Order: sequence, then structure tokens, then C-alpha cells
Amino acid sequence: MRKRGIRYTYARLNQMIDEAMTGNFEEQSYDETELSKLEVKWKRFLTSSKLSNQKLEEERANIKEIVSDISHQTKTPLSNILLYSQLLEEQNIDENSKKLVSEIIKQSEKLEFLIQSLVKTSRLETGTFQLNPKLQEINQVLEEILVQVKKKAEKKGIEVIVEEFPVSIKAVYDKKWSGEALYNILDNAVKYSKEKSKIHIQVKEYELFVCIEINDAGEGIAEEEIPLIFQRFYRGRNVKEEEGVGIGLYLTRQIIEAQKGYIKVISKVGEGAVFSAYLPKK
Repeated sequence: MRKRGIRYTYARLNQMIDEAMTGNFEEQSYDETELSKLEVKWKRFLTSSKLSNQKLEEERANIKEIVSDISHQTKTPLSNILLYSQLLEEQNIDENSKKLVSEIIKQSEKLEFLIQSLVKTSRLETGTFQLNPKLQEINQVLEEILVQVKKKAEKKGIEVIVEEFPVSIKAVYDKKWSGEALYNILDNAVKYSKEKSKIHIQVKEYELFVCIEINDAGEGIAEEEIPLIFQRFYRGRNVKEEEGVGIGLYLTRQIIEAQKGYIKVISKVGEGAVFSAYLPKK
């Protein structure tokens, strides 16, 4: 009889867990047994969890609305500042005034970039924007980021070399967001590399991942700083004089990891850096 009771208790506990997972749990025992007391507590816990989840979803919805408002409300004023600054720059003004106008344009563009980056980061962190990874060729996203970075590279006389690889290599990724993640790495490579240097890009295929490796010719990163560079707003000691807000690599890691990939960095001061972004094949 005792064994039968134990088997019943185990069966009921198993049933309680299954019902909780499907959201259909209901109390069955209405006596003073320990199982009945457990059912009452289990019901309270599930109710509390449900309320917490509802509150979390409401908070996410509020954040999504706030983020959208910020993006919308700042877009027009910033666009107007840039437009009026550019018109003023074309006027017949002295060189000192032109420098000031140029600085206004520069800082406005920096603010615009920062706001958009924060909006994207917020959407990723709160889950209000969903990535849509699918199996596709890697060369598609590489071609796009190379076009985007071409002017900056040419301005510094930097040659971006893509090592030959089979165009049939595919990975599972969201083209738009992964393009942004890889562009952030390549943009940094151009920004911090020396003039008239070379940046090498390699695509390597492994059993479970496809690796996009970007090897720059910059000042390199100190070993103790490598774990820090993906933090929000972190700027390396040797690049603080360069333009930037320290959010690009943070956003990059968020995007890659959200697609079940990861990033590795190998670098030494004075020897450049190698950023390797791994995207899953399945």
C-alpha cells in the first residue's frame, strides 16, 4: 500500500510539472495531506510567475514605445541641424567660422550615430526586435560591407584584401544585422589601421561554424584590454584620440551571440589585431 502511495505521489508530481509547462495546472487534492499542501504552494508559485511574466512583457512594450519615441523625436531636429550646418558651410564665411561649422556637422553626425546605436542595442537587449537568421552564402554579406567601407579605406590609402574562398560557403545568419556587426569590425579596422596599409579578410569553414576573420594593421590591443573592448562605451587607451563612441563592438557581440555565434580576438600591442566572427552552419 505504501509503495502504491509513493508511485501515486511521483506520478502526480510528474503530472503537475507537465501541466505547469502547458499552463493547464489545476489543484486536485483538497485535504490535509502533504501533497495537497504542495499543490497549493505550486499553484501560488505559478500564479506569481505568470504575473511576473505579464509585468515583464508590459515593461518590454513600454521600453519599445519609449525607444521608438526617442528615435522619432530626435530624427527631425538632428536632420535639420545637419542641413542648416551644411547650408551655412556653403556660405561666404571666413575660415575660422567654416571650422566651427565643420565641427558642428561632425558632432551632429556623431550624436546621430550614437542615438541610432543605442536604439538598436535597446531593441536587441529587450527582445523587441527579432533576428531572422537563415542559411545563405557568406559572400553576400561580405560584398555589402566592402562597398560601405570602400570610401573610408581609399581616403587612407588602405587596401582591403579578401582572400579567395569558395562562394558556396554558407552560414545561418540574418543578413541585415550580421552585415552591421561585421561592418563595425571592418570599420574599426580601417579607422585604426595605419595609412597605406593592408587589411586582410579570410573566410574559413569548420564543421559547425563559418569564420570571418578580419586582420588589421592598427596599434593592437593590450592583452588585459581584450575582455573589455566589447563593453558598452569602452574605449581603448591607445585609441581615445580617434573618433568613436565605444558602442560598435558591444552591438557587434550582441548580434553575433544572438545568432548562436561568437567572437574571438587575438592581438598584441604594435602588431595589429585579428577579429574572428563565428557564425553557425545549422
